[in-house]
Amino acid sequence: MPSFDFSSEVDMVALKNAIDAAGKKIIGRHDFKGTSAKVELNEKDKVITLHADSDFQLNQIKDILFPEMEKKEPDCTKRLDSQTVQKVSGDKVKQELKIKIGIESELAKKIVKLLKDSKLKVQAAIQGDAVRVTGAKRDILQEAIALIKKSITDFPIKYGNFRD
Repeated sequence: MPSFDFSSEVDMVALKNAIDAAGKKIIGRHDFKGTSAKVELNEKDKVITLHADSDFQLNQIKDILFPEMEKKEPDCTKRLDSQTVQKVSGDKVKQELKIKIGIESELAKKIVKLLKDSKLKVQAAIQGDAVRVTGAKRDILQEAIALIKKSITDFPIKYGNFRD
């Protein structure tokens, strides 16, 4: 029986390229000269750290970073979990943006419920941080993909690992 998986993986290479491009733009801007404005990526912990001299400057950094990220990988800013802005020494601030990877259990349950309520002849099973969908024919699986892509717009979901 044909099957595939709904998952949510981040393309770390594209993310790193976007952060590097944003860093170059920040260095090149005259209003950031002599400031502590910078963007860092911790690949191990999956955290982006923004450093700035003020809250206003922090928002400017986001205005540079987010379009760069969207250019490299559409909808990737939806997977960021913004932490609170922290005051560092003096008037400097920093903010961490945690990168969510995988489908959380609530979203996985929502996907399974959508598929069951749609009356499509498919079975959906939650497997770790992915949802496996199995059906009798490819056409039914394609309808399931279309349904989920149309219904879930607040988090980037990819489908793959197709098996016949």
